[in-house]
Amino acid sequence: MDTFELKKEQSKLANKIIVKDLFDKIKTIGGAECIALGEKILAVVVVCEFPSLKMIEKKTYLLSSPLPYKPGYQAYREMPALMEAYNQLSEEPDILLVKGFGINHPRKFGMAAHLGLALNQPTIGVTQKNIVGKVEKGKIIFQNDIVGFEITTKEHANPVYVSPGHGVSLGSALDLVSKIILPPHKMPEPLHISHKIAKKKVNDKIKE
Repeated sequence: MDTFELKKEQSKLANKIIVKDLFDKIKTIGGAECIALGEKILAVVVVCEFPSLKMIEKKTYLLSSPLPYKPGYQAYREMPALMEAYNQLSEEPDILLVKGFGINHPRKFGMAAHLGLALNQPTIGVTQKNIVGKVEKGKIIFQNDIVGFEITTKEHANPVYVSPGHGVSLGSALDLVSKIILPPHKMPEPLHISHKIAKKKVNDKIKE
């Protein structure tokens, strides 16, 4: 993996990211995440109704030979699997939550941004850590810009970090994620569901 070339590509593609709402009414919200299964990667994409958050569809894809993990380049490892799972959906969600960074990334082009641009799909990145800038009064400040938010979703738990990926404004990212946390879960519901499905599939594979 030539990180010099990838870094150049990320910096170039980051200029195409739109941090404005490219959606109208929200009727469905997706959740997408990858989990390691030995040397393979399992991608899970779910779609939930909004505002009920009832799951209406789920798709998975197992990628057998992913690229090695390198911090800052998660998309190159996980995106092929996520796109395969996403492309199986019978209906695209209005917004897709992605377990990964949005514009809160060293080149403002984390996985949620990269996937959103590749799919032409409004995306929001949600993670349990932040790797850039500093947090001031709940806002992630990086290179003098607000690039996301720190949200405490569960008492006595570490916060989650929310950032626009592509086609979603900062305000909508914060507002939407705040609305779809169902206590006692820490992550927004579509990602909580996708994680649960991924873990179950991994456990089932281990038992086989």
